Amino acid sequence: MKKYALPLVMLAVFEAVAFTLWLTKDNIFYLFNFSYIGCSIALGMFLYIRKYPHARRVVQLLVGLYMLVYLGLVSNENMQLEGFWYYLFTGVFEAATIHYAVAKIFGPLLFGRGWCGYACWTAMVLDLLPWKVPAAPRKKLGWIRYVTFALSLIFVSALFVSHVGNLERIMFWAFVIGNVLYYAVGIGLAYAFKDNRAFCKYICPITVFLKPMSYFALLRVKCDKQKCVSCGKCKRVCPMDVDVTDNSRKRKNGTECILCMECVRNCPKKAL
Repeated sequence: MKKYALPLVMLAVFEAVAFTLWLTKDNIFYLFNFSYIGCSIALGMFLYIRKYPHARRVVQLLVGLYMLVYLGLVSNENMQLEGFWYYLFTGVFEAATIHYAVAKIFGPLLFGRGWCGYACWTAMVLDLLPWKVPAAPRKKLGWIRYVTFALSLIFVSALFVSHVGNLERIMFWAFVIGNVLYYAVGIGLAYAFKDNRAFCKYICPITVFLKPMSYFALLRVKCDKQKCVSCGKCKRVCPMDVDVTDNSRKRKNGTECILCMECVRNCPKKAL
């Protein structure tokens, strides 16, 4: 049973968040929301331990579709960055602000960029494309993410400064149009660079929150130097170009690890 300790711990963390928010906010939605996400992640981890090859894809679909279709399209909640700014400016600690606090601001202190690997509805589609391993070295285009981050903030700020009416409807359509643009740009970049995760590396504004906290993440892939034979296979299969053989927090692209575990799966000496 020891090998199932991690999924149980992850489930317990999400259940603690679910019950805390349910009791403090007096809204049973939070009990369902975080319990569902926690159960989905725990199920994926259980399937991975059982060596099911598509364990991560299962979690991506369970969480990604729930957030995109149910929360976004059915419940009209803008779960993109614009929704976070919107609720933040209105002073409401609900929906997107809670989601960002748990998944993208404080959560990464525990699970790093796990959101990108297991829950992101944009990556859920991009990971289905054929270029799972980068065909060329990473390009120096990471600065674009800060531009998209700033544009998101400017867009929502302009709406408030201009006193535009019916903001909630605008936020809904911003979510729909934003997702269409994300998918279009993400697929285009994947095709141009032969890299499924090019959008995540260069464009995605959410990584501005994720990267600093991921530096201190408790859950990390580590290398057993005594087993490692420096074959380099882990680096070749990593979709995010992370040097997982370096156990320091300053390792190359260390804050980019999405915990996809492809390196662990492909290591011939089980050193990771």
